[in-house]
Amino acid sequence: MSSPHTVRWGIMATGWIAESKKNSNPMFCKDLLTDPACRGVSDVRHEIVAAASSTSKDRAQDFLAETIKAPGSPRAYGSYAELVADRDVDIVYVATPHSHHFQNAMLALEAGKNVLCEKAFTVTAAQARRLVAAARARRLFLMEAVWTRYFPLSVKVRELVRQGAVGPVYRVLADNSFANGAGDGERVTFADAHRMVNPDLAGGALLDLGIYSLTWLMQILYHLQPEADREKPVVAAAVNKYPATGVDESTALVLTFPRHKSMGLGTTSLRVATDPDGPFSGGPAIRIQGAKGEIQVQGPAFRPLQYRVVLQGGGGKTEVVDCPIPRDDRAGWGHGMFWEADEAARCLRDGRLESATLPLDESVVIMEVMEEALRQGGVEYPELITTDVFDPQSPLNTGKSS
Repeated sequence: MSSPHTVRWGIMATGWIAESKKNSNPMFCKDLLTDPACRGVSDVRHEIVAAASSTSKDRAQDFLAETIKAPGSPRAYGSYAELVADRDVDIVYVATPHSHHFQNAMLALEAGKNVLCEKAFTVTAAQARRLVAAARARRLFLMEAVWTRYFPLSVKVRELVRQGAVGPVYRVLADNSFANGAGDGERVTFADAHRMVNPDLAGGALLDLGIYSLTWLMQILYHLQPEADREKPVVAAAVNKYPATGVDESTALVLTFPRHKSMGLGTTSLRVATDPDGPFSGGPAIRIQGAKGEIQVQGPAFRPLQYRVVLQGGGGKTEVVDCPIPRDDRAGWGHGMFWEADEAARCLRDGRLESATLPLDESVVIMEVMEEALRQGGVEYPELITTDVFDPQSPLNTGKSS
């Protein structure tokens, strides 16, 4: 039996959601360092060889030693430039706010590093196109880290749709929403500087939460189209702005695919919840509706654990399939992020420059959809985070105030 292919990771950012209890960076890193055997994987493995904070080497060292307890002797850096210059790093995980993704990912690509970039890929479609062009010109691997795409549940649901389990799919409904306190109508429980509502950090419901609703619409209605007849969606959006900062607090997307006679409705909100009283209390977060019935996916949309197949004329019989994620709460791993890391590792091993599960051109289309929705809603972000001109000395790369 051959040894597993080992991929050496560099982690860009060490805890940027400082004010949040949920930080995707430690979650990803702890999943990354988990024994792959826990999820039945034996062909790839992962090492963290370096991490960087844009402001402090000590912060990076604390992250490695205390937050994620990385084994071995990974190097700590006080700048992103030092991280991308490390010859031992095979791939950089960009875990900064999505406002920073274009500048940070381009910094890594310009240094010759492969990149796994957190969602949302960028702030604008033009930025996404520039990243894709840069990666292809340098023959580097680039992937948007939409972890949900790589869940075994998502893989199985796509297979069921391909196989016609519910007949031709004509409509998909998906929601990913969280009630963050009704407040006084002006504000939710977030401080105005919080990344979720701060326009300087590309805040708002759509780019952070609604992308998961959109993920289900796109992976079923767009990704599964025959490649030779692939049709981009027509986008109609409705947006309620957040009064305090002007970002979107609730957004609804209607995507139509006229040639394929299908449509999707994706919703997201900071004011109301998909599940107001705990798991499954709001019914299925995703409904994939075909001529013969529907596939219901229980939420949350970003981390689903169960699906149901409900057929017309089924006599009340419903196929219910649980898809648990292997986890160890005490050790802090088992969030479901290891599957996207495994995909990136296999692509690097096999010399593939993008993932077939989420091709780069599709990430660009997704950014086009979100950009158009925000345009229709009148949501605007500062030029610093919307420019598609790369600047290695941008404060988004250096951590220095502009």
